[in-house]
Amino acid sequence: MKLQQLLTFLHPLIPFKGENPEITSIENDNRKVQNGSLFICIKGYTVDGHEFAASAVQNGAVAILAERPLKFDVQVIVVKDTARAMAVLADAFYGHPTQQLRLIGITGTNGKTTTSHLIEKIFADRGQKTGLIGTMYTKIADKRIETKNTTPESLTLQKTFHQMVKEGVETSVMEVSSHALDLGRVHGCDYDVAVFTNLTQDHLDYHKTMEEYKRAKSLLFAQLGNSFHSERPKFAILNADDAASEIFKRSTAAHVYTYGIDQKADIQAANIQMTSSGTRFDLVIGQEKYPVQLQLLGKFSVYNVLAAISASLVSGISIQEAIISIEQVNGVAGRFEIVNAGQDFTVIVDYAHTPDSLENVLKTIQHFAKKRVFVVVGCGGDRDRTKRPLMAQIACCNATNPIFTSDNPRSEDPMAILKEMEAGVQGKEYLVIEDRREAIKQAINQAKTGDVVLIAGKGHETYQQIGNVIHDFDDRLVAREAIEER
Repeated sequence: MKLQQLLTFLHPLIPFKGENPEITSIENDNRKVQNGSLFICIKGYTVDGHEFAASAVQNGAVAILAERPLKFDVQVIVVKDTARAMAVLADAFYGHPTQQLRLIGITGTNGKTTTSHLIEKIFADRGQKTGLIGTMYTKIADKRIETKNTTPESLTLQKTFHQMVKEGVETSVMEVSSHALDLGRVHGCDYDVAVFTNLTQDHLDYHKTMEEYKRAKSLLFAQLGNSFHSERPKFAILNADDAASEIFKRSTAAHVYTYGIDQKADIQAANIQMTSSGTRFDLVIGQEKYPVQLQLLGKFSVYNVLAAISASLVSGISIQEAIISIEQVNGVAGRFEIVNAGQDFTVIVDYAHTPDSLENVLKTIQHFAKKRVFVVVGCGGDRDRTKRPLMAQIACCNATNPIFTSDNPRSEDPMAILKEMEAGVQGKEYLVIEDRREAIKQAINQAKTGDVVLIAGKGHETYQQIGNVIHDFDDRLVAREAIEER
């Protein structure tokens, strides 16, 4: 695409003038620049892309998009906000890919990963080629790609969607983080269905207040658009049991459907029965009732299932087909994942890293725990500090044997993080073991027949970040090793 043609999508008050080279790629990483690239200078938290413009030109960039004048022998286009402009140009350069597939976005504090996998399975079981973007990985048809962020930046997103279209993907499901919404990473994404799971405390290191956190989440529903198309209707799927849904309902012009357990909803779960092997409930829609037998455990799993079925129904999947797919799911990696190495007690690894998710998991365990409940838990460094004492309180109130340890301390002193956790549980009984491997071994070595050990916070992650060093660390493998050593 010619540069001047690409720039028309920015709709400047005064048209850009100058050279008009052929643009063969758009990059915001100077190391990926090749002959014919348009290099976009992005100001990050720690790095300013303007400092790498010279390197980009040396590598073959034929044009630079910047927020201030730069002197080079190639065309330099100055805009007010390069991040916003990048979303526009990426969508245009890759041919508006999300307009060519069904796009389902899921936002909320907890449950995004499980819900996205449930939806993806429902569509895949119907013979569709599917795409998935989220915390664990990106999936394009049968190929998996590692990801760094829950929701990638706009340039990576549009390139990924373009690849999905090329591979024949019909439906793509993605987790949409509050950071991505607030930073405009998903600008240009044409969602067909937006799903809300729940809103509880998290990310206040970034958003500062729960009201700001809620406002960021509401953007997904506002961005469903303001028009009604019979051929491509838009839907908002909201959790009737979460008060934030009222704000999201008022934020969107899309068709709204609700799901829930406690409050009246369009898609409802009733007569929930939980055992150590699964969860049974009745799916109630209008006057119709459908029995559902899950291999998944917990009330939070029922919410995830309701959200997934709701998104599938408005997308044309029958209720019976959705239930058949859901009933086959035995779990998602790192989400209430059982580690079984022949021991006579239960070991569970879960991603629970917020007060609400930790409480939900521990309360689910209480439904089937016959004896003691151990919980190994920490809090991440360089993240919301206000939740640290809350996590400790929940651990002490819902487990018999809490053990506080390191999560991903990042640049913080691990012991300082643990001290902030301890501040919330003065007078309570607990252990503090800074080394996560030792903490896991301690819990497993102390566990006896019928006990439950929950290792919380990291779930599917296969690393631990201490300072600037990334160490190989998988809670599931460490737990298995500890069991086998016993």
